[in-house]
Amino acid sequence: MPSKKKRKRGGERPVIHPRNKYSENPPDFGLLASLYPSFEPYVFYSHGGRPRIDWTDFNATRELTRVLLLHDHGLNWWIPDGQLCPTVPNRLNYIHWIEDLLASDLIPCTLGNSVVKGFDIGTGANCIYPLLGASLLGWTFVGSDVTDVAIEWANRNVDGNPHVSELIEIRRVDTEIKIFDAEELQNRQKDNINSYVDSSNIKSVDMGPAPSFSLRSHSAKKSYHGPPVLVGVIKDWESFDFCMCNPPFFETMEEAGLNPKTSCGGTPEEMVCLGGEEAFITRIIEDSAQVKHTFRWYTSMVGRKSNLNILTSKLWNVGVTVVKTTEFVQGHTSRWGLAWSFMPPSRKMLFSHVTEKKNLSFMLEGLQRQHSAFHVLQSVESFLCSSGASCKLNAATFNIDITASQNHCNTILKGETQNKNEAVRCKNELEISSTLNYNNCQSDDLRFRISVFQQIPGTLLVRATLHQKESSSSGLFSLIFEQLEEVLKNKFCTDRVLADGSCSYPRR
Repeated sequence: MPSKKKRKRGGERPVIHPRNKYSENPPDFGLLASLYPSFEPYVFYSHGGRPRIDWTDFNATRELTRVLLLHDHGLNWWIPDGQLCPTVPNRLNYIHWIEDLLASDLIPCTLGNSVVKGFDIGTGANCIYPLLGASLLGWTFVGSDVTDVAIEWANRNVDGNPHVSELIEIRRVDTEIKIFDAEELQNRQKDNINSYVDSSNIKSVDMGPAPSFSLRSHSAKKSYHGPPVLVGVIKDWESFDFCMCNPPFFETMEEAGLNPKTSCGGTPEEMVCLGGEEAFITRIIEDSAQVKHTFRWYTSMVGRKSNLNILTSKLWNVGVTVVKTTEFVQGHTSRWGLAWSFMPPSRKMLFSHVTEKKNLSFMLEGLQRQHSAFHVLQSVESFLCSSGASCKLNAATFNIDITASQNHCNTILKGETQNKNEAVRCKNELEISSTLNYNNCQSDDLRFRISVFQQIPGTLLVRATLHQKESSSSGLFSLIFEQLEEVLKNKFCTDRVLADGSCSYPRR
């Protein structure tokens, strides 16, 4: 029986970034144990003689991080018990991805900075991103955080590395300032309330005019009510090339500790946020809509793939010009990166991985007897017609011809169909232009055909063929077909693993 864990769409599992130091040379635990006596007690050998460590032992993972930073990067580093312990290869993936974003000609450099300047939201006691970015690439950083322990140890880690200490500033966030979601702020302003709560207890904040948009999440609990993130933390005269964030992934500490296979530590401030990562990243999006061109790129790590489409929809709503996503892989752990910008793009945007694909397909396996090829065709028709697209179903040949305007495509990609909360996914490393930019290429509708073929009992092949020859259409075509795939698999396939796209591994 074939493995159920093989990757969808026949592709190979993404690997770590090719410029990552550990891409071709993973850490040698045996060598490190021989060079660093403090690490040796944590190394044991498998039956095959392979050196290993106990990933459930916080002391082991912390010591591994310490010796990797010292041995490979010349950095002195330590964190106290209980603080979030980062894995170095995974953090390097994020650094190199931002390096790719900055090096691309998609968004021009207009900030006038002679040296790349980044902002690390929630840098933590570990201060890992500023330390790596400064030592590896010479970037300057502002790292923000809210707790006394995080501020103290981040400063210790910076001061312990004089060769990069001048490049890094640690900034305390005023926790007395409380931030509410955009809709609540708008309501309070309508009631002429000039501060969020009694000014005798909490400082008043001038947030400027209420946004004309509402980014209120699909659930009231998905609103962020914590300390400031960007607005109220960055200074009026500052400009940055990028911001980055490893947000609180979870809503409770119980949820954060569900995976017994690893122990990376983490305080409630680092791991937990009311509304989880969706609420926290939504706050970054809301803040970015206010400060816009202060940053060339806004980025965040995402722990659940299912959140990418939700967050991308919110980005379109605030008028971004570019969205990019990627997948970070380390061992069995996957994280995703989300990046956006308000800067005018310097060139016509293409869909990087799919520009030449005119034919796409996937298998529907494990169908129940009551689900025939015609039922699948009807679901395809319903999914696409709900966005307003024109569909002509031919029951004799088991295909549907679809014509979709740019507005129809926007509706599908924004997840505004009835299936949006169940099944949409984002492919790694896709560049898609915002609805504003779509207006520049509306001369042709998107035209394609969906066909369904019987394979063996319980298995159908769904194939899509793009009628246009223009490469700029094929990227849009691929995105829509990918969303269709997830909708159909969630509806018809009975044997699915992690259907919501979430990852069972903790934040690391």
